[in-house]
Amino acid sequence: MADAGLPTGWEVRHSNSKNLPYFFNGASKESRWEPPEGTDVEKLKAYMAQNTRKPEGKIRAAHLLVKHKDSRRPSSWKEQNITRTKEEAIDILKGHEQRIRSGEISLGDLAQTESDCSSAKKHGDLGPFGKGEMQKEFEEVAFGLEPGQVSNVVETASGVHLIERYLAGTDDPFVCCLPDC
Repeated sequence: MADAGLPTGWEVRHSNSKNLPYFFNGASKESRWEPPEGTDVEKLKAYMAQNTRKPEGKIRAAHLLVKHKDSRRPSSWKEQNITRTKEEAIDILKGHEQRIRSGEISLGDLAQTESDCSSAKKHGDLGPFGKGEMQKEFEEVAFGLEPGQVSNVVETASGVHLIERYLAGTDDPFVCCLPDC
């Protein structure tokens, strides 16, 4: 079996009822959705990319949305009346993009406080979706990303986004493996 980067005694299992990976320690009989402390994240990402089941025709992604005054609905859970220009929204998003690419913070962690989408409370997680379920510009970029890859700025009628495609079409275990988090 390939090295999943987990501490001794831990293994990756798959929940058939939730259709998600989880982590199990055979000695203690502990199971959990989040990787255990001491996990080699890079090895686990590679393992998950090779071994996680993909829902047929669907992918899973998270995003960070910054709305502007010309967005289809220029309000959010953070701000009742959004007045920033599209250019200001893009500048804000590019600042977020720099922080993500530098490794300072993950897209999911940043989305919790900075995204104008209600998915912020779920680390920006949009759940599984297939073609034809999202705005065309968003969908084209999301389906074109490799698992674990973060997009450049994407413009839609909703505003401007950064999109992260999750590993193997399921939850990214490094953001959150809980189906309802």
